[in-house]
Amino acid sequence: MADGSDPGLAPRGATTTAMRRFVTGIPKAELHMHLEGCIEPETMFALAERNGLTLRWPSPDALRAAYDFANLQEFLALYFEGCRVLVTRQDFHDIARAYLARAHQDGVQRAEMFLGPQSFTAVGVPLDAILGGVFDAIDEARAETGIDGALLVSAHRHRSEADALALLDSLGPWLDRIAGIGMGGAEIGNPPSKFSTFFAASRALGLRTTIHAGEEGPADFVRQALDLLRVDRIDHGNACLDDAGLTRDLAARGIGLTVCPLSNVRLRVSPSLAEHPLRRMLGAGLNISVHSDDPPYFGGYVGDTILACQGALGLTADHIATLARNSFAAAFLPADRIAREIAAVDAWCAEFDWQAEQ
Repeated sequence: MADGSDPGLAPRGATTTAMRRFVTGIPKAELHMHLEGCIEPETMFALAERNGLTLRWPSPDALRAAYDFANLQEFLALYFEGCRVLVTRQDFHDIARAYLARAHQDGVQRAEMFLGPQSFTAVGVPLDAILGGVFDAIDEARAETGIDGALLVSAHRHRSEADALALLDSLGPWLDRIAGIGMGGAEIGNPPSKFSTFFAASRALGLRTTIHAGEEGPADFVRQALDLLRVDRIDHGNACLDDAGLTRDLAARGIGLTVCPLSNVRLRVSPSLAEHPLRRMLGAGLNISVHSDDPPYFGGYVGDTILACQGALGLTADHIATLARNSFAAAFLPADRIAREIAAVDAWCAEFDWQAEQ
């Protein structure tokens, strides 16, 4: 079928339980999630207490009730407020460790995690504490469960390019442990072209690159990311569908698009999950994969996200296998590792016994 569907892979009448086990167990990479955005409400209160801080919400439930956003800007205001609770190396370790444990439960083999140090260095948190805590968690999780965690350092697009270049310069001692450079934040008023020198400098250091584009911004921002910044992949990218030529170019080049449907619904980018363009993007031959973005804020980790899409959009098991293969194809990994991971996806599909799982 045009969108990669093969209705024969999952039998008619496959139960919700069987599909859940298929989705949870299929090997996958998570390429678009923010460590600052994976602080569960209870954890945020515990970290605030640890660091002698007071939050403006009276309880974790009250904080959770505040996760009703009209747009990206409203979300970012709360998101950056939550960053205040991350102060010490142990804090950064704990949130990364908790996320990696949860991702392992969802069958994630490779987790490329965004973290924006500028939120913390601006208020005096040492960069060594920020990065060191995350690297400690990555090493521990790999030793305990085998999950392959990696750090993507994200620059803030609402700050200046000079700020981004200063961040890049500060990363020198840790470049061998950084998987790539990203950029997130409010797109409106901050086009990719604002950071052309920064991305060229990142590439010159041998770093892989990605940028949020086409979430709230127009298709032209995706085009700028592709042709001006020459990024390796694009986060979100939904708006590309507004430009047929751009969509064809992205498909022809195999550029990974890390799509976050639950995030898109909660931030009013898409009116509902049933109306999300994921199936259209698959049908256009785009190399898309599905991710959680900021799980507590948007209602689900990666397994939850895929299952929600499966139900709302009628995804078949073959769609899900395609998304899993795409997640590895877009990962910042050597080609031989990508091939092994895709082979593992194929093996999972071939060996999954739908009848036994009913």
